[in-house]
Amino acid sequence: MTDVSSSTSLRTHRCGDLRVADVGSTVTVCGWVAKRREHGEHLAFVDLRDHTGLIQCVVPGSVDVRSEYVVSVTGVVRLRPEGTENSDLATGAVEVGECAVEILNIAEPPPFPVDDRGDVDEVIRLRHRFVDLRRPRMQANLRLRAKVNSALRSAMDRQGFVEVETPLLWAPTPEGAREFAVPSRLSRGSCYVLPQSPQLAKQLLMVGGVDRYYQIARCLRDEDLRADRQFEFTQLDIEASFVTQEDVLSFVTEAVLDAAEAATGERPAGVARMTWAEAIDRYGSDKPDIRFGMELIDLSGVFAGTEVKAFASPCVKAIVVEGGASLSRSRLDAHTERAKSLGAKGLAWFRVTANETDGGLALDSPLDRFLSDDERAGLLATTKATSGDLVLVVADEHRLACSVLGQLRLDIGGRPVSEGPYRYLWVVDFPMFDGVDDHGHPVAAHHPFTMPNPEDLDLLETDPASVRSQAYDLVLNGWELGSGSVRIHRSDIQSRVFAALGISDEEAAARFGFLLGAFRFGAPPHAGFAVGIDRLVAIFAGEDSIREVIAFPKTQSGSDPMTGAPKPLEPGQLAALGLQPVPQKLD
Repeated sequence: MTDVSSSTSLRTHRCGDLRVADVGSTVTVCGWVAKRREHGEHLAFVDLRDHTGLIQCVVPGSVDVRSEYVVSVTGVVRLRPEGTENSDLATGAVEVGECAVEILNIAEPPPFPVDDRGDVDEVIRLRHRFVDLRRPRMQANLRLRAKVNSALRSAMDRQGFVEVETPLLWAPTPEGAREFAVPSRLSRGSCYVLPQSPQLAKQLLMVGGVDRYYQIARCLRDEDLRADRQFEFTQLDIEASFVTQEDVLSFVTEAVLDAAEAATGERPAGVARMTWAEAIDRYGSDKPDIRFGMELIDLSGVFAGTEVKAFASPCVKAIVVEGGASLSRSRLDAHTERAKSLGAKGLAWFRVTANETDGGLALDSPLDRFLSDDERAGLLATTKATSGDLVLVVADEHRLACSVLGQLRLDIGGRPVSEGPYRYLWVVDFPMFDGVDDHGHPVAAHHPFTMPNPEDLDLLETDPASVRSQAYDLVLNGWELGSGSVRIHRSDIQSRVFAALGISDEEAAARFGFLLGAFRFGAPPHAGFAVGIDRLVAIFAGEDSIREVIAFPKTQSGSDPMTGAPKPLEPGQLAALGLQPVPQKLD
């Protein structure tokens, strides 16, 4: 129990803190009326609620209060009469009797119940977020978030990091996502941008000798919204000097496991690790959900030299759906259409059945008659499928075949991200480049300041697609929690990477001059990472959308039903910024 009494407080105790040990004490509690029940003219019951919970208050006579009135109640704590205890409440063994009620403020009827019972349309909830936040679910989520933030801060402090705040008004950055622009009143025609991350600022801190930096950082990106993405998001942002990749993974692992222990009461055993290439090959994703099997199986050897046109591709991959042979033809057709929508030419399926003739296994599929005996036997032996299973096969280029089956794996066997167990995973050795641009230049997979793997430096000019980077992601239950990398601190390597990306010296100076200029004055080797706090807390809270762990989120369309944002500026405001309204297009 927590006693919040003080000479200046309106209350002596919080509603949810009263227990049997308080029996006989005169207390004052404050909160919102959850329910009022009249028992004739001489007795009334008021259930009073604050963020800690609910207490039953017994008022002699009638009391004129309604749901969500803000009141102060003074009375004596006593045991509930035998047989009236409420085991569903932490305060269910006691009540406050002989109560005097003071109305602190009246309230209109709320637009929806505040008891977490029943579903409420999200737009209605967000329009009245100030009421929605009173619900036990939202109170618990926000307090869990605070607990996670505290654990992360403590872990970074313990590991010798110093908290430094970086600017929210910044110059455009080269991180790829669209940025929110902030027009300048004093420099008309010019804009700041809101930072996508403190990436460049924290690297400058390393040049400045801060050595180990962290920040619970607010970041903004003008990207389409979804369950795990908002315009505004918060991350644990870190950077450290004179460290290796292993050091950073250790720092972050310590912080995240501390946060998990604070949130769940249990400390995870550790964080697994696999390379990016292994993740793609086994799960078809660079953020694999390793809570369940159904891993991708390579059938390329089985169908090497095949005469089946559908399998004449560089890569043939499969997944086994246990018990999937019972799926209807319409469901199989739906999976085929799904595969095509993801870019595959098609999807082959094989039901595995018992061969009544010899007791072995047989394949039921439109393609079975085209297979050779060796291919049929090889498929069964390699997949280890048994009677009643379903084998789904995609043949294409390796990356495409893996990604299509990886998504089908999630479609068929996936589960909500918030559902346990929690399975953490480090994915390391990402490619340095991902595809090419319209001019044939490689595109940086992360950002142009990521250090290549030292073993692959000689491939930068000759085979950039094969170059691995010193970049790493942290994944939890199939959600990317964050990413980081060892940074380039040597000008000769930075110049080679810029050349590979097709960035001229002039363009580099224009886009990154302030950072490159700082590096000329002694940049130490450094590396960093950022953990998405919204995503981490959502999983711990059992939520499948980060909107449920953010106090004032935007809808999926980017609007704020509560404030009406975004809104047009007044003509005077536009004029002060040197802006003119754009005429609306008529349909």
